[in-house]
Amino acid sequence: MSADNRFFYVTSYASDGGDMLRCFRFDGDRGSIELLGSVSSPLSRSFYLAPDRAGRYLFVTDDLEQCDGVPGGAVCAFAIDAATGMPAYLNRQSSGGECPCYIDTSANGRFATVANYTSGTLAVLPVGADGRLGAPKTTIRLEGSSVDKSRQEAPHAHSFMFDPAGRFALAGDLGTDRVMIYRFDADTGSVPPAGVPCFETQPGAGPRHLTFSGDGRFVWMICELDNTVIGARYDAERGGMERIEAVSALPDGFAETSYCADVHVHPSGRFLYGSNRGHESIVAFAINPDSGALSLVGHESTQGAFPRDFIIDPSGSFLLVANEHTHTIVSYRIDQDTGALTPTGDVAEVPSPTCCAFGNITA
Repeated sequence: MSADNRFFYVTSYASDGGDMLRCFRFDGDRGSIELLGSVSSPLSRSFYLAPDRAGRYLFVTDDLEQCDGVPGGAVCAFAIDAATGMPAYLNRQSSGGECPCYIDTSANGRFATVANYTSGTLAVLPVGADGRLGAPKTTIRLEGSSVDKSRQEAPHAHSFMFDPAGRFALAGDLGTDRVMIYRFDADTGSVPPAGVPCFETQPGAGPRHLTFSGDGRFVWMICELDNTVIGARYDAERGGMERIEAVSALPDGFAETSYCADVHVHPSGRFLYGSNRGHESIVAFAINPDSGALSLVGHESTQGAFPRDFIIDPSGSFLLVANEHTHTIVSYRIDQDTGALTPTGDVAEVPSPTCCAFGNITA
């Protein structure tokens, strides 16, 4: 894995106006961050973003009350300039529900999946050859509730992502303690329920985001409400999951309020990381390659508050954390032998950063 200069993008959830999408250059040798500019767009409260697999387009969710006359949020499409890395606005479409908080793109670049938190809905949007989004092709309204009456009174979709083979789409529903499983037709974009329609977590877990091992044998889900990481064996033929374990993302003895947020596997497949909002840390685990079991490496302070999102650079050398409440992106070097994190000292100021993602284009 080689380090290089690479573009990455950051959204903001600031409610006082301003620039909601920014483009940065990342130095893959030093781990330093350079702001290239803000992106002109109609974004109001951008929450999550994802590039397409080819790195030509960028898709960003927007938390609106209505999108061009349709109640609920929006998804905006941008074309990425291959020379400068800067995105240019193309169009927007309804997200198919309220508070779109997650988006993923299919391997063939023809579809985007969206999770809408407040309305508990999932949507599939077609993507044109020019990167422009079409109106939702499919909308699914989830049903149910769970034990936490203040947070789980109804479905709350928090992710909707493709598995590594692109045969299934999995949706974490914080409100019902389930991960919903759908077959994905890459030609039509349809998402009928899989033969195993869901995986149930422990009551009150609140599954949020998921991440897969590189070989697709294991999947981990981070749970916002009980601060656990659940590991499971993944059946790529059926889309089913068999539970391995649930481990705490917090240190022993920590009793204050905290909410897990994001989770990613290191490119080497040897380590897994998760973010803790409240404990204000990144937890690192070592992965047993045979069983998928996790063993704790340690916790590293995020040097800020409410780390909603983080990313690992493609070389696996650095990790970047977005501290939403203290308005910073903080860079860490990853020890390739142990998985431990060490701050590089490089910090970028960004108002209320909520999500960051590397593009596939290098500087």
